[in-house]
Amino acid sequence: MFRLVAVARKWTRVSLPLLALTISALISISCSRDPREQADPPAAPAAVPASAASTAAAAAATPARATSTAPVARPRIVVLGDSLTAGLGLAQAESYPARLQQKIDGAGLSFEIINAGVSGDTSAGGVRRLDWSLDGDVRILILELGANDGLRGLPVADMVANLSTIIERARARGIAVLLCGMEAPPNFGASYTREFHAAFPALARKYHLPFVPFLLNGVAGTTNLNQADGIHPNVEGARIVADTVWSTLEPMLGARVTS
Repeated sequence: MFRLVAVARKWTRVSLPLLALTISALISISCSRDPREQADPPAAPAAVPASAASTAAAAAATPARATSTAPVARPRIVVLGDSLTAGLGLAQAESYPARLQQKIDGAGLSFEIINAGVSGDTSAGGVRRLDWSLDGDVRILILELGANDGLRGLPVADMVANLSTIIERARARGIAVLLCGMEAPPNFGASYTREFHAAFPALARKYHLPFVPFLLNGVAGTTNLNQADGIHPNVEGARIVADTVWSTLEPMLGARVTS
């Protein structure tokens, strides 16, 4: 059993005025879909290996051989999330899961990141597509869902129940879970915002999970780190998100190698 690492860093809150200015855009974006996916209900999109782009390019440049050896399948790390994980507005290789793959490869570790992000998805959507998202030799699940629940003002209790279901079903398969926290905008009232904020650390404590308190720490509300919508990280913002997740993920990888 590996040692779970809790991250106690405290993120700097984005000012309420700035969140209020962007809330109209938030609601609009949360209800829209990435042009790359189908309308609701979403068909189960194939999870995308973060290394797929570079692998395809290498294959195109390599002459065909008479005989070849099938590549050895690597244990997987699935990132289950929404448009922040899918990399809305970015090239596939620029999303934060792809940046995590680069860090893994640079560290000489044999894991494959699977980007299972779906734009507009909620915690309930994550439950519906969990089983096929965890196909293969999955060792770690990075759980990044809840942002769209907060943007739509969905009941926090329902979100907690959905995230708990995902955590419990993943752990029943022997999969370690890394939980990423999010924040709700203030337009549903202070009580809702506080309840939403408290839900993620409470889940981390209940299940003793490695925990990133706020996925967008250092990025949210910073104009030059976000795209024109003011919500989704740009290329540099995605780098920072990857660094944030990596600080918690990296210690888990050593444990999974030896477990």
